[in-house]
Amino acid sequence: MDAVADADRSLVLRWARERSGPVVDAGCGPGHWTDLLRREGLDVEGVDPTPEMLALARDRFPACRFRPGRLEDLGVPDASLDGVLAWFSVIHTAPEDVPAALAAVARALRPGGSVLLGFFTGTVVEPFDHAVTTAHRWPVDALADRLRDAGLVVRETHARTDPGVRPQGAVVADRPVRVSSSGPPRPADAARPAPARGRR
Repeated sequence: MDAVADADRSLVLRWARERSGPVVDAGCGPGHWTDLLRREGLDVEGVDPTPEMLALARDRFPACRFRPGRLEDLGVPDASLDGVLAWFSVIHTAPEDVPAALAAVARALRPGGSVLLGFFTGTVVEPFDHAVTTAHRWPVDALADRLRDAGLVVRETHARTDPGVRPQGAVVADRPVRVSSSGPPRPADAARPAPARGRR
């Protein structure tokens, strides 16, 4: 966790401390965020589609629970989670598959549950070469709109550019406790991107 930007850690911890039920770290990779959430006292599982990453995570963090899974198939019943952390995992989902993946996340959340997405930002949705596999940049507003389309309420958006790293963004969205007859509530004005210092 030493290499994680202070801004990333602060945002994830603030979000985590609002959670009171089961959480899934979707696309957990080597497991450091799963371990952070566990140390905060959360009932958390890390899921990842890559056997090598799961083996690494289990070796590094034997006190945590890890299993196969992916953003579009978290392997949990509908309305069973209080939170989904998808920190730089949506970037590896093909853009045409993102709506279905976010709809699956929304179904997994119980009313009042929340998802926190971290991702690389750009002016348009576009692919780029990444250390693991092809990844995609997303405009913050575009990904926020996909979350709204999935029936979630966007509560926060963040964007920042640090020297020497790709521009990054984050969105917090909640499953509404009640849905009106006219459809899911949409905030009148999403939070404006908030610059922050730090390096991933």
